[in-house]
Amino acid sequence: MTEPQVILASGSPRRRELLGNLGVAFRVVVSGEPEDSPEIDPARLAAELATLKARAVAALHPDAVIIAADTVVAVDGQLLGKPTDAAENRAFLAALSGRTHQVITGVAVQSAAGLSCEVERTDVTFRPLTAQEIAYYAGTGEGLDKAGGYGIQSVGMGLVSGIQGDYSNVVGFPLTLVARLLRAAGVPVWGELNSADFAAQPVGVSPA
Repeated sequence: MTEPQVILASGSPRRRELLGNLGVAFRVVVSGEPEDSPEIDPARLAAELATLKARAVAALHPDAVIIAADTVVAVDGQLLGKPTDAAENRAFLAALSGRTHQVITGVAVQSAAGLSCEVERTDVTFRPLTAQEIAYYAGTGEGLDKAGGYGIQSVGMGLVSGIQGDYSNVVGFPLTLVARLLRAAGVPVWGELNSADFAAQPVGVSPA
C-alpha cells in the first residue's frame, strides 16, 4: 500500500524538525494565510487559524495529507501574539514575569477522509524576571518571531520555572496530538499506524 504524500503547511523550522522526528516523510508548502482573526478565545483562534492554513494548501494539493498548526499564548485570557519590536517584546516578558500562562496550539489535518482539528494546551510558569533580564532577552531578538515573545528551546529556557503539559507544544508542535491525527489520516508514524503511546485524547475544539 502506497503511503499518502504529506505536506506541512508551515515555514517554521521548529515544526519541520519535530515532524521529522516522527519518521514522517513530508515536504513544505507555506499557506500564505494571514495569521489574524476577530476570534478572541485562544483555543478557538488557534483551531481556526490552523484550519485556514490546512484548507488553503489542500485546495492546491487535494490528493495529499495536509498538516497545519498555529500556536497562541494567553495570560489571564489576554492574547500575546508575535511582538513587533524589542519594546513590545519587553512588555510581553514583563506581563509574563512570575506568572503562569497558557500555550495553545491548534493542529489541523486535511485528508481524503476530511478535516480533523484539535488543540493542545500547556501551562508555563515564568520565574520573576528583573528589568535587566527582560531587556537582555528582548535584545537577543529570539522572541520576535514567536507567540508570546519567547522561545523555550534556546535562550528563553532560562525564563521558565515550570511546565505542566506537553513540552513540544510550547515549541509549537504537540507531537502526541500530531502523531494521533496523522495516523488517523492513514500516515504511519515511526512505521506504525496505531500505537498505545499516542492514544491520549486531548480536548478537541472545532472551529466555528
